This record gives sequence, C-alpha cells and structure tokens, in this order.
Amino acid sequence: MTRVQSLLKPLLAGLAVTLLQLAMAVALLAPEEPISDRYSTLVQHDSYWFMNIIDRGYQTIVPPIDHKVMEVSNVAFFPAYPAIAGLFRYAFNIHTATVLLIIAQLAAWGFWSYFFLFCKRWNVSPALQICGALLIVAHPAAFFLVAGYSESLFLMALLGFIYWSAAEGKWAKFWAAVHGVSMSATRIVGIVCAAFPLVRSVVQTGWRGLVEPRKWFREYGPALGMTLIAACGAIGFFVYCQLRWGHWDIYMLTQAAGWGIVPDYLAVFKPSSYRWLVPALNDPTEASQMSMTVGALLLVGIALCQLVPTIRRRVGLPVRAGIYFCAAAIYYLSVSGVACVDMESMLRYEFAVHALIVLAFLNFLRQFRAPPVFVRAFAIAAVALVSAAGLCVQGWYVWNFTRGNWVA
Repeated sequence: MTRVQSLLKPLLAGLAVTLLQLAMAVALLAPEEPISDRYSTLVQHDSYWFMNIIDRGYQTIVPPIDHKVMEVSNVAFFPAYPAIAGLFRYAFNIHTATVLLIIAQLAAWGFWSYFFLFCKRWNVSPALQICGALLIVAHPAAFFLVAGYSESLFLMALLGFIYWSAAEGKWAKFWAAVHGVSMSATRIVGIVCAAFPLVRSVVQTGWRGLVEPRKWFREYGPALGMTLIAACGAIGFFVYCQLRWGHWDIYMLTQAAGWGIVPDYLAVFKPSSYRWLVPALNDPTEASQMSMTVGALLLVGIALCQLVPTIRRRVGLPVRAGIYFCAAAIYYLSVSGVACVDMESMLRYEFAVHALIVLAFLNFLRQFRAPPVFVRAFAIAAVALVSAAGLCVQGWYVWNFTRGNWVA
C-alpha cells in the first residue's frame, strides 16, 4: 500500500499539470465556440498528416513528390504516434482527430508523471519541483504537449527510458526497452538518445575503462545491449521502408523532396546560424531562430556548472551526463536539420532540450544546502518573472495556433 501511495503523488501531480495546460489552451485561448469545437482546434498542421497516415497507411511514389501532398507522399513522419493512435481508434471506434488528442494528452500526463517521479527519486525539495515544473510549462512551445503532435509521446518515452534504464529490479530493463523502442519509433533523434545507458555506464565506470578493450564487453555489454534494443523502433521502420519501397531512407528522401530538408551538420559551428535580436511576436521564424541561440546558451551554461571546480558535483553525474548527452544530441540534430529552412520549427524542437536541461539541473541543485532566505526569495522571484513572461508568449502562440496559424 505504501508503494502505491508513493506512486500516487507523482501521478496526481502530473495529471494536475496536464489538465491545467489543457484548460489554458481550450477554455481560455481557443476560439469562442462549443467546447467540442474548442477542443478540436488543438488539431492543426502536422496533425492532419498523422490523421492521413492513420486513415490511409503509409503511401508514397518513388521518388517522393517534390512538394507537400499527403495524398501522394506521406512517409515524412515516424510511425509510433499514428500507430498507437490508430490502435486506439480501431479498438474504441473514436474519431481520428479526437484519438490523436487523447494519445497526446495521455502521453503528456506520462511525461509530467515521470518528471515528478524523478524528483521523488532524487529527493528534490517541493519548492525546486514547483520551480522546475513552472520553467518547463512556461516555455512558449510547451502547449504542443497537449496538441495533436508527437512531442508529448517522444518526451514521455524518453523520460521513461532514462528512468527505467537507471532503475534496479527485474522489470526495470523490460520497461526501459518498451520506452526505448517507442522513443526511437517516434522521432529519428531517438536513435541517438538510445545511447543514454552507454553514456551513463561509461561515466559511471570511469573513462579509464575505455583504454582496456578486454573489459569492454563485461563493463559495457548490458548498456550496449539496451541501446541496441531501444534503437529497434527506428530500425524496424527503416527495414519496413526497405522491404516495401526498396529504399530504407524513404523518410529522409520525403523530407528532402517535400520540405527541402538538407542537413547541414556544421550549422551549430557557424556564427551566422545564431540570432541575438528579440524576435517579433508575429514572426515564428525569428522566434525559432532565437530559440536556437537560447538552446546553445543553456547547453554552455550547464557545461560550465559541471566543469567549474567550485560548484561542480559528482553525485548523480552519470545520470546527468546521460541526460545532457540526450539534450545535446536533440539540439545538434534539430539544428542540422532545420538550418536549411531558416531554423523553422526550432522553437518546438528546442522545447525537448529545455525540458531535459531543467530536469538535469534539478538533479544538480538538490545536492546543495538550502541558501539564505534572501537568495531563495530572489530565485523564486526570478523564476516567477521568467515564467510569467513565457506564459504570456505561449498564450499568444496558442491563440494563433488554435485559429490555424503556423507558430512552430
């Protein structure tokens, strides 16, 4: 009974945050229509592509059409989100648009539940938990967690994979594998994030183990095995594409043909990629360009926190290093992919980086003694101010998104 009660608090806290996000989007900012119509406004843009995949399955010509036409070439999205939504649709006879939202919002609940489960595992103080949750929920793109997009499923699967990979017990590896396969089948970047157990194991056993090849299998074998299993979601999709169309990379070909995505793997090293001016509210492209810069600053900031001798902490470092690795991988691959289209959608992709950094930073901060009262008051005020500003910007984006305008 005690174990159930210990799980109940994080689950209830996660449900409360999810319902608050949903209430803000539907009740406060959606168009003034009947509640069912308000709710359906969370299905926009990419959601229609997912609906098309659910209704028709994957369809494409080879080579893919050179512009966006979902009725001709729709293999531009990974399969986990439409597949899960499709199973629910056929099992419960729910409308496609509604089931997309239900799955996204259940996944959002899962994401927030894992956030609070991590806080419980790390004994993070209630004040830090509230501040961390506020900093995540106030990100301008946080509303995508409850919209008909795959953000919430990817983040829930990623956090679940990290949570169970670092847990003990006979069922931990099973649940880590389930979450890992779901993660890599939801987003292509999940293939790289699957290396979390390997990064954690390398940091935990020490870098010296890398120079002794004879010990590699014993030291890193289980972590490597979990990494390979977690990557099977994406590998399975590539195998399916090869067997059906003769091109394992049809997803990349469709992205290049229809969206003009030509990866630039040196984009993060080019000063011209960074923007330092405050973006206009009505210009989503400028906001995405600025979010790329903010993401880089956050990654540099956490690197300094881990390297500066006076503040760095070793406790919990293996898990933090793995989370930092996932955040950096998502950032790097996202920037490389959207650099050719002026960083379009980077605001949405950077949200995952932001959430991971906040989570890792809570693990870092919980090791310090409580600071003086005036320091805590200043920090709380700063978080409140930043969160209020972020929620205002997010409100503007939700208002536009629910009216069919492109925001990220």
